[in-house]
Parts: sequence; C-alpha cells; structure tokens
Amino acid sequence: MTDIDTEAKVYGKNTKYCLTSTTLTVTIGNKKPERIPLYNIIAASYHPSDSQLLKVAYVTRQKKKGPLKLVQLDGQVEGDKAESAGNLAKTTLEWAYKDIKPNRRLKILVNPHGGVGKGVAIFNKHIEPVFRAAGCSLDIVHTRKTGDAYDIAKTLPLIEYDALITVSGDGLVHEVLNGFANHVNPRRALRMPIAPIPTGSGNGLSLNLLGLEDGLDVVAATLNIIKGSPMPVDVFSFTQNGKRTISFMSQALGLMADVDLGTEDLRWMGDSRFMYGLFRGLIKFKPCDVQLSYKAVEQDKRKMFENLNLRLSKRSDYTPEDLDDDTTLPEPKVGSNETEGWTTFSEPLLYMYAGKGPYVARTFMAFPVSLPDDGLIDIAVQSTKNFSRTGVLSSFDGAPKGEIYWNDSLHYIKAEAYRVKPLSKKGYLSIDGESYPFEEFQVEVLPRLATLLSSHGHYKAPFDDTKARSK
Repeated sequence: MTDIDTEAKVYGKNTKYCLTSTTLTVTIGNKKPERIPLYNIIAASYHPSDSQLLKVAYVTRQKKKGPLKLVQLDGQVEGDKAESAGNLAKTTLEWAYKDIKPNRRLKILVNPHGGVGKGVAIFNKHIEPVFRAAGCSLDIVHTRKTGDAYDIAKTLPLIEYDALITVSGDGLVHEVLNGFANHVNPRRALRMPIAPIPTGSGNGLSLNLLGLEDGLDVVAATLNIIKGSPMPVDVFSFTQNGKRTISFMSQALGLMADVDLGTEDLRWMGDSRFMYGLFRGLIKFKPCDVQLSYKAVEQDKRKMFENLNLRLSKRSDYTPEDLDDDTTLPEPKVGSNETEGWTTFSEPLLYMYAGKGPYVARTFMAFPVSLPDDGLIDIAVQSTKNFSRTGVLSSFDGAPKGEIYWNDSLHYIKAEAYRVKPLSKKGYLSIDGESYPFEEFQVEVLPRLATLLSSHGHYKAPFDDTKARSK
C-alpha cells in the first residue's frame, strides 16, 4: 500500500498527515509526531463545503499508563490540498474499519446503581461522546431495578440492533443472557453480540476481553464495541430444582463463595474486597461439606497449558450458524442421574470454583487455561488435604498471574458437566456473583451459544509456566 500525505492547519498551525497501512501520523507545528494506530481511529472525513475541514477522531493515551481519551482534530485545508485531504480521509476510514461494520446500532443499558453509583455520569462524560464521534446510533435506557435488563433483553427486537451494551458490572450481563435465553427466538437472540463497559463492582468479563491494562478503562471498552468482532463463547446451563438458568462466568462454593457473597457490604472496595474476603475466610476456615462429581475430559495441567498456547497460535474466525430450522435452546444432554464416565471427588475441599474466562477479578486469574469456546467448563478444587493457611495465602501472591494453577493441592479439571450435592444445610452458592440457594444442582456446557464483541478473538490474559518450571 502506498502512503498518503496531506496538510492542513490545526489550531492555526501547519499540520502534516501521513497515512500508512498501520498508522496515521499527525505532526502539529513543531510538536513531536503522534502515531495513531488505525484501530484507535473511529472517524475521518473531509468536508469541502464546510470550510474545507479535514476531521479525524481517535482515542489515545495522554500519559503512558493513563486511560484512553477522545481526541477530535479539525484541520483547515488549503485549496491545493483538497484532493489529497479527501483521499486521506476516505482511505483512513476504509482501513480503520477493514472487515468491521461502522456506525453500529447499539442498545445500551446503563445501570445508575452499579459499583459506586457513577455509571450515568461516566457514560455521559466519557463513553457517549466516543460513540457519537464514531457515528453510532444509540438507544439508551437507564435501568431502575434488578430485572429490568432481563425484561429488555427478553423482548428486544433483534433486527433493530447490531449489539447490546451493558454499562455496569457482570451482574447486568447475567441478566441480559437470561433474558435472551427466554426470548421468543432464544438462539437468534444469543447470537446478538454483547459487550460490557466496566462501571460495576465486578468486571471480570471486561478484564477477560481487554486484559489487565485496559480491562477497567471505559474508553477502551467503548473502542472494543466500535471495532470488535463477534466471538462465540460457551455458556452454562445451571439446573436447580428443575429450573434452568444461564451462567456465563462462574459458580462458587466454599471459601470462594464466602469471599464473593460474604463481602456484599464491601462492594465500594472494588477488586480489593476479594483479597480482604480471602483473608477473612481463611481465618475462619470452614471446609465445604459437599459431594462433587464431574464428567472430566482433561486433568493434566501441562497438557491443558500446551493446548492453550496451541489455540492462541491459531486464528479463530467467526462463522454465523444457520438457525433457520432450529431457534430453540438446546436441551440438556446430561441426565441428572447419569453416572457413566463420572468421577466423584473424594477429598475434603476448601472451595470449588468453576467457570469460563481467566479473570474473575483484577487480583485473581482463577481459570488461566480457559478458552472461549472449547465446549468445556474449567473446575478448580482446593483440597484441604495437607492444607495450611500460610500455604494458601502464599499461593495467592501470584493470583493475578494465575500461578495458583500450578499448586499441587489445587485440582484443575476441564469437564463437560458437573453436579454438586450439599451434605450440610448451611453455605453460600454464588452463580455469576449472584446468591442462589445452597441446594443440589447440575451444570452443563452449552457450546458456542452466546456471542461477545472482541478485538482480539480470544481472552486477553497472558499465562506462562514460570512457576511450574521453578519447582
């Protein structure tokens, strides 16, 4: 591709533009050139009838480790540069949106009460201007109470939107997925991409899509919605007392459920409440009295690690499934009384944590070898055999990097399904961070049933075997 150059006046200063196949470089006067990746450019246009303005909108970091900010440059083009300015604007837009649909139609659910209650202010100040600059069509709804997102998703006219956006935490995503699952056309509804903007107290999904650096950056999440591609993901059928619920992220028992649900009053602490709850739970130390059975596919940690790296080395393209003949949700394949091929965990356990997506919080990569659509659920079981408080605490030093995975006392299983039977009456059960009755249940994977928007095509959660090699 040939580079394209033009000039204009920005803030009254001579400004040079140079477009390559990967970046747009803008040099204003004697300032240091700014190299803008095409991914970060959300709009470019030339208006010969509007004072000959060359307009470019993009997001950038004003500080090396700061959040992304919206920048809109208006350049006054001289007559002899009109042709090159028009060519640069047209080509910039084409290259910036290569294989991506621009001007997306978005249904946006803003939770005013999520996190510290600043969702609306954050949306108005930082998020909406980026969407507007990118030319997106916005249908914005402020949720008023728990269940609103479920009701909206359940009745959503699918043909009118390209994606559904949640401005909140993981709880709103849980509502949306269950609303889609109860839509008149549930499988078609679940094909509509969902994307979170992290303003809640729990933002695990955003961390998994964007990584630790950008996972809590609301503008980075907005850019992912503008530029991301559909990525199919597995979800889970959670069945309890004959009722089925969709779970997308995690199910927790024992210490991890205590950490999640027992710290509800500390949501203002954000991710810090996880480590606080962990310390508090270990001091109390109550073994989880349940019977856990699972239909395992893989339990070799080294092999699961190698499979992760093999998958990351390959590109996974999204191909929409033809649903003309089947728009209903898949029926459960695993019977509640099935025993062939099942294993019952025989050791007393401190916690069981099962889910999809590496990060459950910024401070904890619980499922480091999780893949979006391998058709399996990752189950981490911490045995109390040879357990010590100091041992578990020290293992959490590397929790943000997933190093606990390599601990010998942590059993890690990839399974098609699992079931739990409580052996006591008291305990916490957390499903996607929400409280459920501490009663018998079964979980089964529903492969590639839901869809997210992702700019990477995989979870952005680097994981290595440094700790394993150091043993």
